[in-house]
Amino acid sequence: MARRIVFWFEFASTYSYLSAMRIEEAAHRHGLTVVWEPFLLGPIFAAQGWTSSPFNLYPSKGRYMWRDMERVCEMRGLPFVRPDPFPQNGLAAARLALVARELDHIAPFTRAVFTAEFGRGQDISNPAVLAECWETAGLPLHAMEQARAEETKKALFAQGERAIQAGLFGAPSFVVSEELFWGDDRLDQALALAATL
Repeated sequence: MARRIVFWFEFASTYSYLSAMRIEEAAHRHGLTVVWEPFLLGPIFAAQGWTSSPFNLYPSKGRYMWRDMERVCEMRGLPFVRPDPFPQNGLAAARLALVARELDHIAPFTRAVFTAEFGRGQDISNPAVLAECWETAGLPLHAMEQARAEETKKALFAQGERAIQAGLFGAPSFVVSEELFWGDDRLDQALALAATL
């Protein structure tokens, strides 16, 4: 089996945007395959007693994060527009990502969604925005219907259960073998470990 890194991401997550835009190229340099795993943080946060993103619940943390995003995006040459509202509702996008994965196009679709959300400040709960992302990823529009199927809804719920079992508490998260790494700033460390296996 090819060496791999498992990438857990949430479409509402600012730092998942940073990782999504670089993980595939970085993994390729290490001879690694990326396993893309969309999930929802809402249930995990709710289990901790949080009703929103910790960046909203703790204003000083939120102010730091937005400035940090500006700095990192400028350094990496990524567009950045703060979306409103934040966090965005990523439910439909996550379901579509699972369909895109079945069609072997999850990476370009995921990057298109993150670019729309954090690169242009668009609302990713808007069906028109998602349809544009779908087309950008080279996917056939008729396949979007699969996201509304009961099996896709169940599959996303199962993703959340798997995330909890893996010990995830935030996004982005990376799993290498049984080792968990959290945050875009730990991606390189995760890749380095995966390259040794």
